Amino acid sequence: MKSTASISIQHFDQSGAIQRMDQLAIEEPLEIRLGTSEGIKSISITMRTPGNDFDLAAGFLYTEGILQSPDQIERIEHPKGWNPELDGNIVLVKLKDNIKVDTKKLERHFYTTSSCGVCGKTSIDAVKATGIQSLKSQKSAFSPQLIHQLPERLRAQQEVFDQTGGLHAAALFDSDGNLTLLREDVGRHNAVDKLIGACFLDHNIPLKDNLILVSGRASFELIQKAAMAQIPILAAVGAPSSLAISLAEEVGMTVLGFVRDQRFNVYCGSERLEN
Repeated sequence: MKSTASISIQHFDQSGAIQRMDQLAIEEPLEIRLGTSEGIKSISITMRTPGNDFDLAAGFLYTEGILQSPDQIERIEHPKGWNPELDGNIVLVKLKDNIKVDTKKLERHFYTTSSCGVCGKTSIDAVKATGIQSLKSQKSAFSPQLIHQLPERLRAQQEVFDQTGGLHAAALFDSDGNLTLLREDVGRHNAVDKLIGACFLDHNIPLKDNLILVSGRASFELIQKAAMAQIPILAAVGAPSSLAISLAEEVGMTVLGFVRDQRFNVYCGSERLEN
């Protein structure tokens, strides 16, 4: 699937205007359907950059607490007779016949919108109901010197961002600072779901000895998704929100913000930083 589109633009600089071609990140809707012995149900429509759609669907279902193991999945596919030009973008996650799921957990989305007006405790309680586990016993540590190097390593691998300048990225690093997996998307939540979904389908969760670096801010929902995958450290190029830190403190996660230009802030979990 194509992740970029060419467009003719007018470019202005001090010398005037020129006509040139530019690349835009593609943004299209993806409908995720869940197939069980009771039938097929549409559970989510998200705006995303095409690519790694099966990872995205699996990651979304896992981080929302609907699935606990890839062994629950019989197959992931596009529906039979699917025509992308007529039917749009659809992914069907077909579960094994003996698997029962609680799709009411998806109602947690009511609590995660910035304008919903509910209190932080209500939002955190709703997340904890998805089956999130405490990370307080996980002792993985990274040195500040190593963390300073991670944004450059992430940036060097952002192929589509180089073309468009319009994508978020989520990158997974091991304890030696090696970038082991990267996903990009117009939506920062989708980038994280694609990354975690790939690990989930490869039976690589929990990710107890890893750090996840996100190219934007650290939102409440990104903390929740990382915690579901049992990633003990989340680093963000941007700032965290107050509710994100409340959840991180509740589950025992380390959160770093403004990780760029050889500096960063530690908002919670400083015990995981090596001196």
